[in-house]
Amino acid sequence: MVPARYTPDPLDGPLHIAGPEGPWDEVGDRLDDAGRAVVCTTWGQWLAAVLLDPALRPLLGSDWPRYRQTAPAAGRMRFAISRFVVKHSAAAALNVPVDSLELGYEPDGQPLVRGAGEDLEVSLAHTGELIVVGVSRTGPIGVDAQPADRDVSFDVPPGRLCTAEERAALAALPEGERRARLLWLWTLKEAYAKALGHGLRRRASAFGFDHDDRGRVVLAGAPQEGDAAGVWTFTTHPVQGRYLVGAAHRRRPALPAAARKAQVDTGSRSAAAPLEERGPGPADRLGFLRPVTSGRGEGRRTP
Repeated sequence: MVPARYTPDPLDGPLHIAGPEGPWDEVGDRLDDAGRAVVCTTWGQWLAAVLLDPALRPLLGSDWPRYRQTAPAAGRMRFAISRFVVKHSAAAALNVPVDSLELGYEPDGQPLVRGAGEDLEVSLAHTGELIVVGVSRTGPIGVDAQPADRDVSFDVPPGRLCTAEERAALAALPEGERRARLLWLWTLKEAYAKALGHGLRRRASAFGFDHDDRGRVVLAGAPQEGDAAGVWTFTTHPVQGRYLVGAAHRRRPALPAAARKAQVDTGSRSAAAPLEERGPGPADRLGFLRPVTSGRGEGRRTP
């Protein structure tokens, strides 16, 4: 599926976090090094910690009514745990206390972080037991997760999912490879649509994916070096042998020094809006020592 000459960046693989205690250090390290991190876990690993947490209601905050109204009980716990994972991931990314963050929602239902994390981009996906959270301080991020045995060919007509070029490439593959390729495309397109902030409300056949001459996943027909809109990175990874996780991240171009100084001087901050419309905030640029959050040890000085 991906050419053998391509070696994935180790920073792109999902980090497995077994519970609220972490370890969270590597999340912060990846944010410092790559500007993004993807966390995965299973809701069963967090179940006891969430059930026994006396701060369940305050940590859920405005999500508490929805939690109470969600039925059955298993669905209610999955909902609570997914919000815990989002909040803990965001707190690790920002190095702030978990209870200092509040979640809101984008028009497409994706979570956004309020309070100390308004400059952090967040994406959530879950399927079966798996929960996946993407966090980014450098631009929009989208994540998706699918069961590895999902038969996308029956769920989605290829004409709605694939471009003409993708359909032609699929037609040349044996049946087993074709099904795997369709799942790969579906996972990437879901992640990309989430990063854009609108979900797959338009036909997935309106855009396609290919590999460049180095084996990296790229938007078909798009410039490989990026432009003023930023540089896209697309990755997929098998998780636990049962799931396929995809991530799409657009790194914003660095602002000129004069623009950075102007934003710092005015204290401006981007308003909550669709993901692709947000500008970089002060936390992306200033070097300062953030407060300590649980599981991270010493405060971290950002670049």
